[in-house]
Amino acid sequence: MLGLALLMISATQTARSGDAAPRWLATMPSVPQLIVPPGRKAWADQRQQIRTQLWELLGKLPPRPAVPKVETLTRTDRDGFVVEKFRFDNGAGATVPGYLLLPKGTTAKVPAILYCHWHGGEYDRGKSELFERNHTPEEPGPALARRGYAVLAIDAYGFGERNGQGPGSEERGGAGELTASKFNLWLGRSLWGMILRDDLMALDYLASRPEVDASRLGVTGISLGATRSWWLMALDDRLQAGVAVACLTRYQNLIAGEGLKHHGIYYYVPGMLAHFDTEAVVALAAPRPLLFMTGDQDGGSPVDGVREIEARARPVWALYGATTNLRSEIFPGVGHVYLPEMWRHTLAWFETHLKPAPPKP
Repeated sequence: MLGLALLMISATQTARSGDAAPRWLATMPSVPQLIVPPGRKAWADQRQQIRTQLWELLGKLPPRPAVPKVETLTRTDRDGFVVEKFRFDNGAGATVPGYLLLPKGTTAKVPAILYCHWHGGEYDRGKSELFERNHTPEEPGPALARRGYAVLAIDAYGFGERNGQGPGSEERGGAGELTASKFNLWLGRSLWGMILRDDLMALDYLASRPEVDASRLGVTGISLGATRSWWLMALDDRLQAGVAVACLTRYQNLIAGEGLKHHGIYYYVPGMLAHFDTEAVVALAAPRPLLFMTGDQDGGSPVDGVREIEARARPVWALYGATTNLRSEIFPGVGHVYLPEMWRHTLAWFETHLKPAPPKP
């Protein structure tokens, strides 16, 4: 009898556990919807309100200088391009290392791409992704540089040379990332905001380089790098084109699919859903060209959420007669990967939107 009673208690506990997620969702406050007004002037006002709210949600970020003071450590000739290794102090207790690739054989100013590395728990990598094929079909840095782009990448908090350089000192990997998140939350800001702040300092430096045409700046990445890319497009109008691969996530759909586990603590912005969901962030990029590519088996980017973002954000591009500038491709049977076809689309997107049109005969 005792054994039967224990089995019944265990079954009851299991049933209750399975009911937990719906009960959390049932008590979740409704998220304000993005309502796109009918005219550009009204949207411009709303856009400014959304962007201001985003900055407030990211927290009390330290001000950044107009251009960071950069120290060039090495300069190396490669086949078709030059690699500069550099670093700068971000004014918030961290040294930010990076690489800048500059194409050779041109006297004209060149378009430039800020390359945002992925996460994947690969804390020892970071900016070195530029020279690897772990997640892209070819080495993205050299491939883009040989096509005539300046390319810049930095290590995000806790990655590459910054692994073990957080407020927990010797803490590396996920432990260091969690400590950095705790530290920033106590200061009234998010780790996500600090990651984007570093990216914007890198963009400031990239735009200041005499070799670069600052009117033709792009941004791209996969996974964490994808999310950095579309947030940066939302926050800074200097970026004229973007490509985000394998990470377009509508937060309500992620919650409903019990997928919060697919993203680390760095990713979460306190108070976000009290104001809007992802489509409001994406809409701030309009009418500039923005390409998303997502696998339908990617648990971190539920497809129903991707479609919801498209439907809710596209009317903003329509206000400018630029609906073709928002493109979202879903790849059936594909998970969290960067396919060769996706890479071809990335290259074509930047060729179309960052390279000047050939002169008419």
